[in-house]
Amino acid sequence: MRSTLLLNASFEPLCIISARRALVLVLADKADVITESTDAFRSARVTVAAPSVIRLRYYVKVPYRAALPLNRRNLSGRDGGRCQYCGDRGSTIDHVVPRSRGGGHEWTNVVLACLPCNSRKGDRLLAELGWALRTTPSAPAAWTWLVIGVARLDPDWEPWIPAVAVASAPAPVAVTA
Repeated sequence: MRSTLLLNASFEPLCIISARRALVLVLADKADVITESTDAFRSARVTVAAPSVIRLRYYVKVPYRAALPLNRRNLSGRDGGRCQYCGDRGSTIDHVVPRSRGGGHEWTNVVLACLPCNSRKGDRLLAELGWALRTTPSAPAAWTWLVIGVARLDPDWEPWIPAVAVASAPAPVAVTA
């Protein structure tokens, strides 16, 4: 079954939920359907179109988060699940400038690495090994959290999700919801 975009009462995107959960919110009169999908829920007596975008009837205050937290899931989303040294499947977190040499635990100094590359690098700098990063590490866009883990973006969501989120959405490889 599909996913549904949940909007706040002010039409700002909150999160992505299952179509089943969205239908429960609509049937409980807690949300209104903005856009319906071609899929449907069927019972013995009734057929209901699955919602694609719903809007809450009451405003939900969302705590402001200035930056996306630096954790394994978000790092995997930013780096596409790939080692930034060799391109294999990344499974460990590596500090480009090791913490023992003054490097910080921040978005610009942390990359995803496979276990062999991380072991080989150890406590050394990239210049000492003659290695280079595949991409320059940076903090991900503010809206990336909304689309991580979604295999494909529904075209019905485009008016509600900023273009920044669509452009910065990582490939769904090795990213789970």
